[in-house]
Amino acid sequence: MGRARGKKPRRPAGGTSRGAATRPRFGVLRAIALFKLTKVLLALATAYGVLRLRDASVIARLYSWAASMPSGLEQDWVRRALVFVSGLSPGRINALGFVTLAYAAVFTAEGIGLWMGKRWAEWLTVIVTSSLIPLEIWEMAHRPGMGTALVVACNLAIVWYLIRQLRQLRA
Repeated sequence: MGRARGKKPRRPAGGTSRGAATRPRFGVLRAIALFKLTKVLLALATAYGVLRLRDASVIARLYSWAASMPSGLEQDWVRRALVFVSGLSPGRINALGFVTLAYAAVFTAEGIGLWMGKRWAEWLTVIVTSSLIPLEIWEMAHRPGMGTALVVACNLAIVWYLIRQLRQLRA
């Protein structure tokens, strides 16, 4: 059985002729995609919460909830956050909500593109993630914590991996 006349041989998914060598790459890309899509869910939940803060009764319920918490560091953090948020104008609350939605849209494009193994998504992820790392490091320097350190480490690993893959596939 030969090839049909005029038809090119099919290349494996991912655009390379390496076949089985691309499979581990797609596993890692899909893991990164799941990480990005998890960020989408968190960003959407945050945007919803921020936009709900326009309702004064929501802030009143949050103050009531904070007052019922046992004294301690958590209660202090919640009260500080409520004081900060209650001081925002409705326009700033809207802007914060829409910026969060914009991040969710970018993370969605990254996650779906990476899941599908698209090269443009790898570049987009490198650019966006790299641009956010300095802010995350600044945040970690001012408010150190395991969660922030873990996010910075994950994002550094993602950028390092994707740059390495993009260089290898270009060669």
